[in-house]
Amino acid sequence: MSSAAQVGKTESTSAASRDLLSALAGHQAGRESVVAHRTRRVVSASWGLMQQQSEGRKIIRHRALAVCLMALLAVGPFIWLLTDDLIGGEHLADTPAQFSLLVCILCPALAAAVLVAGWMRRT
Repeated sequence: MSSAAQVGKTESTSAASRDLLSALAGHQAGRESVVAHRTRRVVSASWGLMQQQSEGRKIIRHRALAVCLMALLAVGPFIWLLTDDLIGGEHLADTPAQFSLLVCILCPALAAAVLVAGWMRRT
């Protein structure tokens, strides 16, 4: 090894030692507090964004549940009428039974189409 390489190595070692001693002595506290404040701001902003996304998912879930319940409330009487007609001895070829069956098939299909359209618009 040449003497210039040894001098460069000892200078870098002594500079690293000074930096280490300075950090241990607490002389770099200002630099660390700037990093800590920046990190705190980033974490706070990320937490706020995560809260907004969580609230958005809850709202979507509540709307979907409300639509399903409303569809069940709208279709429920027709299901009751259809089962009553079939148990009472009427046939599926009768007009009231056909209408009830049509409503029981169309209403949930329309509700599902509305839900899918809403979810597709959000993405």
